[in-house]
Amino acid sequence: MPHRIEIDGDTLTLDDIELVATDPRTQVAFAPGTEARMQRSRDVVERALAEGATVYGVTTGFGRLAETPIAADRLEELQINLIRSHACGFGPPLSRAETRAMMLLRANVLAKGFSGIRPVVVQRLLDMLNAGVHPVIPEQGSVGASGDLAPLSHLALVLVGEGEAEVGGEVLPGAEAMRRAGLEPVRLQAKEGLALNNGTQFMAGIGALLLKGAERVVEAAEVAGAMSLEGLMGTPDAFHPAIMRARPHPGQAASAQRLRTLLADSEIRESHRYGDPRVQDAYSIRCMPQVHGAARNALAYVRQVLETECNSATDNPLIFPDEGENGLVISGGNFHGQPVAQVLDLLAIALTDLASISERRTERLVNPDLSGDLPAFLTRDPGVCSGFMIAQITAAALASENKVLSQPASVDSIPTGANKEDHVSMGAHGAIKARRVLRNTEAVLGIELLCAAQALEFRKPLRPGRGVERAYDTLRERIGPLDGDRVLAPDIETAAALVREGVLVDW
Repeated sequence: MPHRIEIDGDTLTLDDIELVATDPRTQVAFAPGTEARMQRSRDVVERALAEGATVYGVTTGFGRLAETPIAADRLEELQINLIRSHACGFGPPLSRAETRAMMLLRANVLAKGFSGIRPVVVQRLLDMLNAGVHPVIPEQGSVGASGDLAPLSHLALVLVGEGEAEVGGEVLPGAEAMRRAGLEPVRLQAKEGLALNNGTQFMAGIGALLLKGAERVVEAAEVAGAMSLEGLMGTPDAFHPAIMRARPHPGQAASAQRLRTLLADSEIRESHRYGDPRVQDAYSIRCMPQVHGAARNALAYVRQVLETECNSATDNPLIFPDEGENGLVISGGNFHGQPVAQVLDLLAIALTDLASISERRTERLVNPDLSGDLPAFLTRDPGVCSGFMIAQITAAALASENKVLSQPASVDSIPTGANKEDHVSMGAHGAIKARRVLRNTEAVLGIELLCAAQALEFRKPLRPGRGVERAYDTLRERIGPLDGDRVLAPDIETAAALVREGVLVDW
């Protein structure tokens, strides 16, 4: 049965966002009382218009033109021109999932009731989401303040019957897409164009999906690392609870606990518990709780910020119907994406470090100078066969690309809007970079899983820990052992998909 999500501007979760983004059958509706709250802020706008008040973006131009008054008979023209003129995106379009996340977030933050938009406009946006009408939104063109203006304008274009939209895999003119869905385009009134395109929903929507993917990556990193430890005949002693208590970072403790669970009841460990001359393993094995745990801590902070942002009013001006006798209309800066931009950079940094340590474990598995008694490049016929030699090079290439991509976007700024908008967040850049870092890291971990599983072939008949064995069996359901050289690109894609799909999360 299709799921149903109700929005009220305050309680949307990241799980809700991922569900709506990835399952178009999910229906979205207003929670009870939401439309009445939105109407109260709209009433403040209507009173201001009736009184002839000067309100930014309602009775004035925008940005540098904020001091330019607009005649009453041109207020609707002002709003539609805003959307048309700001639809200046460039580059490839967002994926369907990213577009749906962005649409949902835009509707949710408008539902808070601080934007002065008519409920019918947001309802039409929900209708589009429920009917599978997905605006074509180019991924480039936002500097992250005044929010994601260009991407949000492309979203709003279809709402008014312009632009382009994807429906059932076909890209159509916006008006035709709405017609096929049985939807009437809306006619924007005062303040509504500004309410639709002022905000951080491009970076926050992509960021929400990236965070969910990154959390799955951390769990897969524990599985891959534990499997590598078994293949290399390492020791789990460094994961002892006493060591974790001595440095009580929550992520470190969680990582160590998960590793101990994955490695429990290992016959491989028992085979070399005594008589092994090694006192301790290399950092990439021994320090997994510290490195993986740091990523856990970072992602916990990213989650905190994104959960707040996804339920925040981020347009300008904001309308507060309960402030003062007749409500207040206040210009501010909630559209500035700096909080989101910074955590998207942090997300990329955390993933880059996970890829880096994973690649080092892969190197130890394939390098005969580091792998102990494992054959060179994990092939049964070294020399004639190259085995996983080039798979490690691919992992190295991706890990190094991540290092370039994880240079922070949020420390950059460039003045726009005739220097009225003189400091911007570059959060959109952070989102796009982090997306590529996530995909690279999934592949790096996939390569480690392939190599670690191959190493276990040489440990048979000894069995690894229960969790590692389960992961090995799952991998082998899709990818067989490497008995001789073959094209490994499809195997890498399949292993990366195991990471991406979250198959390894609950072990």
